Amino acid sequence: MHFTSFALGSGILSLVSALPSNTPVDLPKRQDEAPPPTYASPPSSSDERAQAVVGAFRTSWDGYRKYAFPMDELRPLSNNGSNSRNGWGASAVDALSTALIMGQKDIVNEIIEYIPSINWAFTEDSVSLFETTIRYLGGMLSGYDLLSGPLAHLADNPRNVEALLTQSINLANNLSYAFETPSGVPWNVLTFNNRSNDGSENGLATVGTLILEWVRLADLSGNQTFADLVEKAEQYLLYPSPDFAEPFPGLLGSTINVTTGQFTDAQGGWIGGSDSFYEYLIKMFIYDPRYVFLKDRWIKAADSSIAYLASNPAPRPGLTFLAAYENTTLDLTSQHLACFDGGNFILGGQVLDRQDYIDFGLELVNGCHETYISTATRIGPEIFSWNTSAVPANQTAFFNRTGFFIEDAGYQLRPEVIESYYYAYRATSDPKYQDWAWDAFVAINATTRVGSGYSSIKDVNVVGGGGYTDFQESFWFAEVLKYSFAIQAGDAEWQVSRDGVNEWVYNTEAHPVRVYRGGNTTRGLVGQ
Repeated sequence: MHFTSFALGSGILSLVSALPSNTPVDLPKRQDEAPPPTYASPPSSSDERAQAVVGAFRTSWDGYRKYAFPMDELRPLSNNGSNSRNGWGASAVDALSTALIMGQKDIVNEIIEYIPSINWAFTEDSVSLFETTIRYLGGMLSGYDLLSGPLAHLADNPRNVEALLTQSINLANNLSYAFETPSGVPWNVLTFNNRSNDGSENGLATVGTLILEWVRLADLSGNQTFADLVEKAEQYLLYPSPDFAEPFPGLLGSTINVTTGQFTDAQGGWIGGSDSFYEYLIKMFIYDPRYVFLKDRWIKAADSSIAYLASNPAPRPGLTFLAAYENTTLDLTSQHLACFDGGNFILGGQVLDRQDYIDFGLELVNGCHETYISTATRIGPEIFSWNTSAVPANQTAFFNRTGFFIEDAGYQLRPEVIESYYYAYRATSDPKYQDWAWDAFVAINATTRVGSGYSSIKDVNVVGGGGYTDFQESFWFAEVLKYSFAIQAGDAEWQVSRDGVNEWVYNTEAHPVRVYRGGNTTRGLVGQ
């Protein structure tokens, strides 16, 4: 999950992003850039579809490798690079686990040859603890788990595999001063060169989406301090104060004072700024069933969401979305980011053997599917609403036909809708979800493919996308292409289980890590 500012009543959920300023590095360029995949005769078999996604991955990688590596992102129209994530090669690290599950050995080895050279202590820009954790730390830990296990044959040099863990430790050591606050709730935005921070507040998602990666690092490294840091911070989210910060049971505000650990508002939902906190509650229980209290908090949040946030648009009462809220007042608005919610309900239902959660999740998946198939590009918008009192005059007919209207028409190469299709397919084995994912992939390929790669677009409801932003997100590699491939691929150890018993759990950047397999490790949150 990667959240942007989202207006909600009188408040704003915001994320401060590092700005690119690093100088590009001149590297030898590959001359064998693959041609873009075309689909004049769309593949019908899942194997053919999976290989078509691999083709898109290689096109994206070749453009990045030729014009941008080891910068963070490719600008596919300009044929140069961008550093929005500290210049450490975000696209390369984010691409690793996808290259692994696709079996792209040459790309795997190119990435793991590069990672040992990263100097985490050096960056000219501010560092997001949240983004750095989910992309870099999650990407390296996933690579280490996969290359130490079922995909070990893809690594040419075992030393590069060990370096993934070493570099994870090095990165966490550089980040760890973020937790040196009076409460233990970390700062999110850090400046490494003088060990400063961005101030007095942090967010629910930016605090609550660290625990999986840092606990996994503690278990792999044997250094329990990494787990202790995030478990202490998590306590403030599991026992929120003051009371107004929990307007519905299990559903919290979005802003936390890092000095006191107290919430300062009561607005949120399954939207950007809050989303992945709820996602990780059930995923930590999957990672280690001793995190039973986090599972209980997920159940409370899920039950409240069904009871209080579920909403049906007036023109299309058969659709279901989850509303946002401020205190107990609902805001009938949602986001592409929030469309992971169906998949998370389905995953929780599988793990807990609760068909009601699976069924509700499938309703949410269907609602987000409608946001895709209703637009001119057949791609869903960044922000949409079903508030009958706020329909723009020029969208009245669209609203009456679709059940929603568009507030932000951009598409930033986001994965959440295809992600939820993936969980729906793994739970039901219904091939319609493979078809939906393929249709989405074809639409995205048709509209965002440009120059040397793929770019975010400005308007999903204009044929052709309304223009390009000239930016290929690193999570295009990590998430969109991974879920598009995995839903078509056959069963494998790294796949989400069909029976609710998982060997792997995916972080919010879609990096799979191996679940905890037992030992003498203590858990600070166990039994609470």
